[in-house]
Amino acid sequence: MSLAPTAMSNSTVTSSQQQWSRGPYISVITNRTTNLVIRGAMLFSVGVFLALVLNLLQVQRNVTLFPPDVISSIFSSAWWVPPCCGTASAMIGLLYPCIDRRLGEPHKFKREWSSVMRCVAVFVGINHASAKVDFANNIQLSLTLAALSIGLWWTFDRSRSGFGLGVSIALLATLATQLLVYNGVFQYTSPDFLYIRSWLPCIFFAGVITMGNIGRQLALYECKFIQEKSHQD
Repeated sequence: MSLAPTAMSNSTVTSSQQQWSRGPYISVITNRTTNLVIRGAMLFSVGVFLALVLNLLQVQRNVTLFPPDVISSIFSSAWWVPPCCGTASAMIGLLYPCIDRRLGEPHKFKREWSSVMRCVAVFVGINHASAKVDFANNIQLSLTLAALSIGLWWTFDRSRSGFGLGVSIALLATLATQLLVYNGVFQYTSPDFLYIRSWLPCIFFAGVITMGNIGRQLALYECKFIQEKSHQD
């Protein structure tokens, strides 16, 4: 007669333990999903802001020309440029730490916000040079920007995955830009490489490295926050 209550009490304890063990797991998954959305939104906002500022430089110097009917914002930029750049920035910033985890090579080189902000400043400087500085010819400008972009990667990244992703995404972005120019969405003044400027892949490469660094830093902050919270619980 005494065995039945004992078995029932043991099953109750077991089920309660299972519920307790599932609770933190579900909580962690929920927190990771929420943090992923927050990181994506922050990266999107940074990408939109940089697109507005940098495209303003290009338009002011008549490097890029948009048809008058599509220039509708106060920043003299086509309305679709900032959202596209923001979406691409979010994807790149989320992809970099994911690739690092898949490869088992966590990026630990210069992992502090001051380094990330310097990287952003150098990226803006490279864009400024492409729009403001006058070179003797396009080849000299392209070689200079290529050297600066690789220098940015060496100074703030130095990872093989970062370099590979930077080159791959820069090539895809250049191809997409060529298609847009070919279809008359916008145009470059004095194009010297298949409807576009030859230095454009360098700008894309530097932008990918910059957004990858921001994404890695946000992921590192999220990881530290989750670890501290798990220790407190």
